[in-house]
Amino acid sequence: MALGETTIPTVSLEAGIGPDNPPCPACGEPLFGWAMVRPAGLPIRRCERCGLAVAGARAPREDAEAAAEAAAAEGRTPNRRSLQAWIGSSGWAALEPERRFLFTAEALRRLGHPGVRQRPAIGAMWQTLLNSFTFGHNVALGRLGKVRATPAEEPWKRRLDLGISILATPLAFPAAVIGELAAAICGRGGRLSIR
Repeated sequence: MALGETTIPTVSLEAGIGPDNPPCPACGEPLFGWAMVRPAGLPIRRCERCGLAVAGARAPREDAEAAAEAAAAEGRTPNRRSLQAWIGSSGWAALEPERRFLFTAEALRRLGHPGVRQRPAIGAMWQTLLNSFTFGHNVALGRLGKVRATPAEEPWKRRLDLGISILATPLAFPAAVIGELAAAICGRGGRLSIR
């Protein structure tokens, strides 16, 4: 080593596994904090290697739990590596209190589903954009009966959320169509289809 040069030690991801960062059920790498399901504040951790995300304070028991939820997804599940997940983070429309795992194509392959394709999910992108402006979560799709909404706590906030959703839609919906179709072309569509 020449004078003045320094070496930077490398640390493997496995070194990060511990009580706060349990192993990923799909690939065994540690899960690190990523987002919160709002407004409930439920923590979500994600794997840096395969992209799988796990919601909830308790660590996943084993890969069988994730594999069972993937099999029960009825052939369609939100794509954790989608553009809308990246834009939305804690405001991503797919973050619902009852959803424990958020899959990527890589995580599904590791869990035994080799035939995975990504597809656009324009409604979820539209709701993700609206979630950026509302106190509650998934207000518009909840009113349409498509998902279970998490309304804001105060009645005035719920009324404001409804107004915001109506007023923002003329701008948010065309942006969602363009953004989601572009994301699908680039392999970052909002929905994964399991064959």
